[in-house]
Amino acid sequence: MDTPSRLSFTTRSLHWIIALGFIALSALGIYMALTETWSLYHWHKSFGIILFGIILVRVVWRLKQGWPVPLHRYQRYEQQLAKLVHWVLLLGTIAMPVTGMIYSGGSGNGFGIFSWAIMPINPDPAAPGSTIPFNETLMVIGETAHEVIGYTMVAALLLHIAGAIKHHLWDKDRTLLRMIGK
Repeated sequence: MDTPSRLSFTTRSLHWIIALGFIALSALGIYMALTETWSLYHWHKSFGIILFGIILVRVVWRLKQGWPVPLHRYQRYEQQLAKLVHWVLLLGTIAMPVTGMIYSGGSGNGFGIFSWAIMPINPDPAAPGSTIPFNETLMVIGETAHEVIGYTMVAALLLHIAGAIKHHLWDKDRTLLRMIGK
């Protein structure tokens, strides 16, 4: 159980697994998009789906536990910004894999976990190695949402990190320390 002075091992573990997984998958996704390294999509999709399962566990855990109690009374704008950033991060971690699956599924490229297909590829018999989209509208919506939410999440993550540093260096409270288990 979480307390105001200490966060549980479960809370900390879920936070750091998802944070590091999200950062790695975002960096990989941006790299793939910029360099058109399509051979890495299989890894990106597989680890994204695995992380999605952990994200769902974290969402249930967060709803059950509630948000961590602030250690001090902060300015109203700080409290509101913190709530906004935490909600963006929580909802964004759900939306990223969902929009990725919509994009990949709609495009006909399918998705799954390594060799296990959840949504099969829709191969184009006339052009070996190519696919036929199942639904071009869903493909475009999924692609656009995945990209916009991804960059929004990067901005929210940077604000989250800045807030943690502010708590630690400026406010000199234990917010960051309790998230690393000290």
